[in-house]
Amino acid sequence: MLTLPNLLTLSRIFAVPILVFLLWYPDWRVGYAIGFVLYCVVGITDYLDGYLARAQGTVSKLGVFLDPIADKIMVAAVIVMLISTEGGPDGHPMIHDWDVIPALIILLREIAVSGLREFLAQLSVSVPVSKLAKWKTTFQMVSLGALILAGAVPDVLWVHAVGRVSLWAAAALTLITGWDYLRVGLKHMD
Repeated sequence: MLTLPNLLTLSRIFAVPILVFLLWYPDWRVGYAIGFVLYCVVGITDYLDGYLARAQGTVSKLGVFLDPIADKIMVAAVIVMLISTEGGPDGHPMIHDWDVIPALIILLREIAVSGLREFLAQLSVSVPVSKLAKWKTTFQMVSLGALILAGAVPDVLWVHAVGRVSLWAAAALTLITGWDYLRVGLKHMD
């Protein structure tokens, strides 16, 4: 249980409350700046835990269980904070107006796919992560990172634009990959 990859995964889970606090911090520019650094560190540990587990041959059931949970907790917490706290260049939350739609698509897909994976696991059906799902994750992480960074540098408008465009791209890929997972799941629901 206490392998380095599992400890890295657990550290990502324990980093979420700190990240939430930083995005809620009264001096939001400082909070967003430190939050961006923490978000980047968490992203690196997300890559490292899987890489190290495979490289060292220490892939564990706990790690397989916790890794997607850690990802979903962080994504959900960051999206909620970016929707609910001010920090945007115009004094609004970083995610507001029409941009709430892709954020909700991402959140709903995360919940639905988690439930579907749990259902399929009971049937001993594994759903591998597709390359398209990895691209979805990449756009999602870039988007959330850019939106956090935009809160630290609100005068640099292109950073916020990158975050918004990436958020919509992630949502589009979310719909496609979510449908792929649902199609596989429907085959096993008879």
